[in-house]
Amino acid sequence: MSRSKLAKAVITPGEPAAIYCRISHARDEDQTGVDRQERICREIAQRLQLRVEAAHVYVDNNRSAWQRNRKRPGWEEMLKAMGEGEIRHVIVYHPDRLMRQPKDLEELLSIADDKRVLLHGEANRRDLSDPDDRFILRIEVAHACRSSDDTSRRLKDALKDKAREGKPHVGNRPYGYTSNGQAIIEDEAKIVREVFRRYLDGDSPQLIAEDLTMRGVPTSKGKVWQPENVRHLLSSNFVAGVRIHQGEEVGTGTWPAIIDRGQWDEVQRLRGYRAKQSRDGQKRPVRDYLLRGVATCSCGARMAGTNSVRYAYYRCTRADEVGQQKCGRSVSAVPLEAFARDVAIKVLTKLDTSGYEPATTTRPEADVLADEKDRAKLEELKQLWLNDDDFTTADFQSMRAPILKRMKERQRKTVKRPIAVLEGIAGPDAEVNWERLEKEEDYARMNAIYRFLFAAVVVRPPTRKGRGFDTNRVDIKPNPLD
Repeated sequence: MSRSKLAKAVITPGEPAAIYCRISHARDEDQTGVDRQERICREIAQRLQLRVEAAHVYVDNNRSAWQRNRKRPGWEEMLKAMGEGEIRHVIVYHPDRLMRQPKDLEELLSIADDKRVLLHGEANRRDLSDPDDRFILRIEVAHACRSSDDTSRRLKDALKDKAREGKPHVGNRPYGYTSNGQAIIEDEAKIVREVFRRYLDGDSPQLIAEDLTMRGVPTSKGKVWQPENVRHLLSSNFVAGVRIHQGEEVGTGTWPAIIDRGQWDEVQRLRGYRAKQSRDGQKRPVRDYLLRGVATCSCGARMAGTNSVRYAYYRCTRADEVGQQKCGRSVSAVPLEAFARDVAIKVLTKLDTSGYEPATTTRPEADVLADEKDRAKLEELKQLWLNDDDFTTADFQSMRAPILKRMKERQRKTVKRPIAVLEGIAGPDAEVNWERLEKEEDYARMNAIYRFLFAAVVVRPPTRKGRGFDTNRVDIKPNPLD
């Protein structure tokens, strides 16, 4: 500062001053801790013979000044104290600790206009009412803002590259994995598998959380399980080895999966179904569609239950699509479910479950080979995307989409089917046992049994006209039971 400025900015010993300290999440070039910042600022105050009261030490720890919508309580309190005339000086380690956005500087200058506030740093001081100092500060803040924007861009690019390569993005330690997400912790992985299985069997997150807590099973943070923890685990793409970036699936992760992709997809569908039930619960009675996840249109798409004004029916999920994919096939729910019930009871009556393993996985060898080929194609596409500048992201996504769709269609059939759903049901008394489930309105259990027995209940176009249910349009495909 020049002699003329020093003359204008006379400091009177004992004038009130404020200290402002901040450190952000981001890796700034200077990450001097707030404790050290405060010590340096107090040395400046002592050198200038300024008075700093405890109430005028403002700290924003882990608060970014670059993020535009980030709240900084310390900063806001200091501006308020300045506006009320309580502060004549502001001491900071460096101006970029104070502000990194031009709007913050303009807000500070607006308040300081009639207060003649001096800004002090480790290397210099600025008179906020002096035009030259304002000009310099504006340049410094603009430079800091550009630097933060560059850092943000580099970070986003690095995260995008990491996602393309299928590498995990790990914050808190994922349950079932080591802290880096690269290795499975088997004891926790057993709990993960149990949670997914029980949810498909009909247990609620509340019931699962209560049971895990009663058994003394801790979360990854050593706390007791809450329903929200269970819901978070069920929605976790990490346990299925699925790499997500900015809400979009970008491929298969390089870490080992705990849950089969087919089972994970099944859980997501069930969660969506239950969420819809919850939303619609206050609007009208919700009907339980017992063949949910099993009823399939002959076009290849699933059929979803729909409550119409007159009656309940299953409708092809492509009914709302446009173009060649559109399919408006539907079938009345009551007779279809009655037909499936009769078939299921016949199978259950003859079924002996004594030789079954605790869980059975159905996976045709042809599907396994087809998945391997498609994964190789996806890898080729990814390498082309990474190494060929002429191969755009749009090209990559359009060519990847049909491959992923094929894989999902195959993998959704791969569900670990727990034999426990048949306990107390299968055998000579199957019909009586089924009637008990109906009386108890245990719809989730009945749905789980259908999923165990049937790979699909395929609905074809009608073969005749007239009233009455056309059983010839239904083709039930059983799951292998040996």
